[in-house]
Formats: sequence, C-alpha cells, structure tokens
Amino acid sequence: MRLGTRGSALALAQAGQMAELLGGPGGPPDVELVAITTSGDRDRAAPDKEKWVKELESALLDGVVDLAVHSAKDVPGELPEGLVLVGAPARADARDALC
Repeated sequence: MRLGTRGSALALAQAGQMAELLGGPGGPPDVELVAITTSGDRDRAAPDKEKWVKELESALLDGVVDLAVHSAKDVPGELPEGLVLVGAPARADARDALC
C-alpha cells in the first residue's frame, strides 16, 4: 500500500501513525510512505488552502498512491470527483500541552 503525504516532519509523523492504525493489533501492513511536494510547500505566501492538497489529490486520482493522509484543516469541503474521505483517527487529548 502506498500512502501519500507531504514531506514535512509533522505530515510524515501523522502518516506513520495512520500506517500503524491500518495494521490493527497485528501491526502495520506493508506500507510505503510517499512524500509529495505540494505547491504550498513551494509557495507558503499564497493564502489558498487548496495549495496544500492539490498534488495529493492528483496522486490519488493518477494511481501514484493508494491513500493519502493530510490535516483536515486544509482539505476542501467538496472533494474532486472520484475521491472520498474514508476516515479520520480519534483525536489526541487536547489538554496534552506544555506551557
């Protein structure tokens, strides 16, 4: 299974957690993390949230990856035809913070 994600440390950590969840009690399935550079990575000044997911969506539609993991805050409310949101992991405790 090829799991697409951005190449940032946070995105790779989130994708790694998802890979573990996909495996269940038996451990992660054979998962390859595929780092994809987005236009948001190349141009952080542009305000468009779509810039963070467009390349991930294209990779899914083109069969480059089988699944994609991304922060929900940047995922558009309406996905391109052919894509569906299939799940979201349980949220971590929001009180877990260092002050």
